[in-house]
Amino acid sequence: MKSLTRRFGAKPRNYGKQKALWGIAYVTPWLVGFIFFFLIPLLSSLIYSFSEVTANSQGISISLKGLTNYVAAFTVNTSFNRLLTEAIVDMVVNVPLIVIFSLFLAVVLNQKFLGRSFARAIFFLPVILASGVILTLESGSLVQAVNAQNAGSSGLINALGSFELERLMLQAGVSETIVNYLTGAVDRIYEIVSQSGVQILIFLAAIQTISPQLYEASKMEGATGYEAFWKITFPMVSPMILVNMIYTIIDSFSRNELTDLIRTTGFVQFDFGLSSAMAWIYFAAISLILLISTYFVSSKVFYHE
Repeated sequence: MKSLTRRFGAKPRNYGKQKALWGIAYVTPWLVGFIFFFLIPLLSSLIYSFSEVTANSQGISISLKGLTNYVAAFTVNTSFNRLLTEAIVDMVVNVPLIVIFSLFLAVVLNQKFLGRSFARAIFFLPVILASGVILTLESGSLVQAVNAQNAGSSGLINALGSFELERLMLQAGVSETIVNYLTGAVDRIYEIVSQSGVQILIFLAAIQTISPQLYEASKMEGATGYEAFWKITFPMVSPMILVNMIYTIIDSFSRNELTDLIRTTGFVQFDFGLSSAMAWIYFAAISLILLISTYFVSSKVFYHE
């Protein structure tokens, strides 16, 4: 082999270069899709947000208007400010609850008990029902009727439960701010459970990668299950907490009344300039929240090497 490489002047690639080449080959399909199906439409929407877009028999005509669409989004369209504020507040409240609930359920579902696979399937079922063809069923379908009925009944139960919980905590001297947050979590339990399927799977995968020898060593040293969770499980899955936080933030922004308003403005009222401006304001809010939250959480993440 060495004589052949000397004869033809070819230099054998080392392992690092081979990994780099395979890495480039692996991401090339994604890169092509990103450029043609995401980057180009993204830049087009940015141009539309500063323009007046009109469609006629000759095609689409674009005339620059500056910041007019952005000003109109905040001043002319009265629903945009309210829906943007509600989306951000809901995200701030729901994301910590979803991440904490997902971690708790993942720890429970990782234990050995009868019907564990069935229990895991139940918590992932809302993800399947909220995606794909099932999501596009007509409003009169059986699935959505059952969901609406379950949401109504669970709302009544949650209201009664949160009222009792609020009374007990206030009598115990708990701060009113904490009480309002916890009772809000009880009221949102249906929404939290339905949006936690993917996060539970990610936490489960992270927990199952932890070496059992760590738990055995801690048990021999006399550590309790509570101590093992905070000293072993929690630090080892902390990178997945960051991943789930980012995923949950993006997921919470992708389905709400504000996205419906943006779609309606663009594809029903055919005001593509105003719709693009709303979308970019929304995108800027998402980016800012992601940047701030990632900065604070990433500094606390434990990376095992």
